[in-house]
Amino acid sequence: MVQLYNLHPFGSQQVVPCKLEPERFCGGGRDTLFVAAGCKVEAFTVVGQELCQPRCVFSTLGRVLRLAYSEAGISNETSQLESDDFVICQKPMELLGENSKQSGISVTLESTGLADEKIKYFHVQHLFYRRFAPDISSCLLSDDVRLHSLQLLPIYQTGSLTSDRKNSSQEKVLLSLFCFFSLPHVGYLYMIVKSVELMSVYQYPEKSQQAVLTPQFLHVITSNNLQCYTVRCSAAAAREEDPYVDTTLKACPPISMDVCALRIQLFIGLKAICHFKNHVVLLTKADPETITERRESPKRFLSRKGTSVNPKTPPVAEAGWNLYIVNTISPVQLYKEMVDYSNAYKTAKTQSCIHLLSEAHLLVRAALMDASQLEPGEKAELLEAFKESCGHLGDCYSRLETQHSHLALPYYKMSGLSMAEVLARVDWAVEDGSQKYERGLIFYINHSLYENLDEELSEELSAKVVQMFYVAEPKQLPHILCSPSMKNIDPLTAIRYLRKLDTSGFSSVLVTLAKAAMALKMGDLDMHKNEMKSHSEMKLVCGFILEPRLLIQQRKGQIVPTEFAVHLKETQPGLLVASVLALQKNNKIGIEEADSFFKVLCGKDGDTIPQLLVDFWEAQLVACLPDVVLQELFFKLTSQYIWRLSKRQPPDTTPLRTSEDLINTCSHYGLINPWVNVLISSESLVDKNYTEDLSKLQSLICGPSFDIASIIPFLEPLSEDTVAGLSVHVLCHTRLKEYEQCIDRLLERCPEAVIPYANHELKEENRTLWWKKLLPELCQRIKCGGEKYQLYLSSLKETLSVVAVELELRDFLNVLPEDGTAAFFLPYLLYCSRKKSLT
Repeated sequence: MVQLYNLHPFGSQQVVPCKLEPERFCGGGRDTLFVAAGCKVEAFTVVGQELCQPRCVFSTLGRVLRLAYSEAGISNETSQLESDDFVICQKPMELLGENSKQSGISVTLESTGLADEKIKYFHVQHLFYRRFAPDISSCLLSDDVRLHSLQLLPIYQTGSLTSDRKNSSQEKVLLSLFCFFSLPHVGYLYMIVKSVELMSVYQYPEKSQQAVLTPQFLHVITSNNLQCYTVRCSAAAAREEDPYVDTTLKACPPISMDVCALRIQLFIGLKAICHFKNHVVLLTKADPETITERRESPKRFLSRKGTSVNPKTPPVAEAGWNLYIVNTISPVQLYKEMVDYSNAYKTAKTQSCIHLLSEAHLLVRAALMDASQLEPGEKAELLEAFKESCGHLGDCYSRLETQHSHLALPYYKMSGLSMAEVLARVDWAVEDGSQKYERGLIFYINHSLYENLDEELSEELSAKVVQMFYVAEPKQLPHILCSPSMKNIDPLTAIRYLRKLDTSGFSSVLVTLAKAAMALKMGDLDMHKNEMKSHSEMKLVCGFILEPRLLIQQRKGQIVPTEFAVHLKETQPGLLVASVLALQKNNKIGIEEADSFFKVLCGKDGDTIPQLLVDFWEAQLVACLPDVVLQELFFKLTSQYIWRLSKRQPPDTTPLRTSEDLINTCSHYGLINPWVNVLISSESLVDKNYTEDLSKLQSLICGPSFDIASIIPFLEPLSEDTVAGLSVHVLCHTRLKEYEQCIDRLLERCPEAVIPYANHELKEENRTLWWKKLLPELCQRIKCGGEKYQLYLSSLKETLSVVAVELELRDFLNVLPEDGTAAFFLPYLLYCSRKKSLT
């Protein structure tokens, strides 16, 4: 279906001063027109819209049958093929792509005139084959079924519409290719990119003679009319060039949209047409009957040739002819006319308004894609028109009842209009007291408020938005109140609308949290407390999952804790940590975002870690979140524990969990080895926070999941001079099975912990260390005496008791020192010799 409008795409026209009657003509370059007659070719320079000047004349080797321009030069054909065969009409057929080879028509390339090395760059590609079966009953002449005006139209990649990149011929990259051909009463436009697809069908109101396709228009001539149709080339090319078209970010009118005729202009005697730049070149010629009538009535007609007409010239040459250059008006001027024309449909709320504005948008888009044809300064004007057209389309989709109302969002985005500017375009006046808001506007506002735009609406506009959603989308009201853009809403107004909501159809806890947030905003702590008491902590966590912006917002790309979050930090830190953990578990916030949130909330920057963030890390371990990388989390916690222990830095707030809590609730925190307690008890640790951090670190090291080797390089700040540091070092090296080194350290620093250590660690394959390492070390240290003599002696006795049980008598004798006192070792030797009989 082709819609008809009465617009004015054509501007001024001028006559080309040809010396000979034109037979063929074409445009070339930016400003040249070539006209062929017989064996002569005239060239004209087209300057502006008012002047066409002769440039030169040259001769060809034969009569010019076809004329075409390329950057390499003029091509002309000087041979002719004619056929008067009968036409046999077969059934219709359409074959696309490689299937078109099945048509039975073979095409062979000839390399005449080409260098051998260049032949390999040429090949035949089958695009499509189509066979028509015309309605013979309606055709009186063979010309009524003749195909004409075959044309391929390339469109090259231009980059972003807003870029200033200038394409040279060397930089051209083919983006899309279009194929047009026509029957006398219907034309077909195909898109040829990755596949072949029929885009548009043009039904002409009368028999066509010739057509020419441009990126912006299809120009068709009949015997008495110049017709101008819209095309969908820019819509197709836009989708090839930009993957974000047809998303919430960008939009473009559909390829399938009905084409329209912008103008059908009377032009008597049209015979041929060509197009270049912004010019349409037309050849008009009177029919022979008109010539006869002109001879009989000389006063009624004035011959263009005047007295120079030769009566002996054949009738064809006698015909009156003219070659016109018709200038198309600038895209911006035609765009403005189309916008003005569309205003007639605005109040009617019809699809015609969208259709015409879509045509206007495609017109501007096509002009921007054909950047080589733009005059200096014209691109800026086109870009402004492009944004304006997006705004107009946004208005249409936001106000009209249409299944494509969601397109208001991408068009408004492309327009560059702020949310406040869009709201200012809304007609808020209500005559009967019942306001209706269309889906497109609601969709745009709702989506924009979710996008964390760095735009704050005024109190007045915020109130209008609240009223709009209360009427149209009440379920969204608690959500939109949490948008940073609604920062200036009067909390009393918000609470008034929230109290009127019927919560039977959606989450009441979300409404409660929204009211609690507004109560905080106006400083009513009692109301806030009452709202928070109306639901259990678990339900409140679920409410925060439904709307994370109650706690966390983003402004200018930065994480910003809300006033609600600040209040929970002081009054209910456990609820806050549980809520953020739930947000992470439900993919509402990332790991780094959560860390940043707690740092900003607690006023810490750089490497300073607040206790609330440590609480959050510990909660992550307890929850065993699947997306959390355990070793990274272990590293964060151990690094913080070590830093605080080395600096004796207490936490800035009371930890939410004790080491005992973590051991009882989290499998990653292991039971602390008994010998550690003996070691720690050798020195008084008064600071409870210090003891808690140490116990948590020791418990992590004793757990099953911890990668010990990764933490060794970071133990340096934790000195072994303290029992806390010693315990951590010995634990780590024990996990690495460096038992002998650990025994040496304990014998030197805390001998009373050696036997508990050996009892716990020297088992199974490591039991040999009792007599190979511990026994000789103790004997040697007893010989040296000193203040720890009694501790060493006591440890030696316990060691001998273990060895006497483990070894046979002969082996036991071999491990005893040669210079030892027999009376001291005799009881253990007797036990070793009797143990078989005892068993």
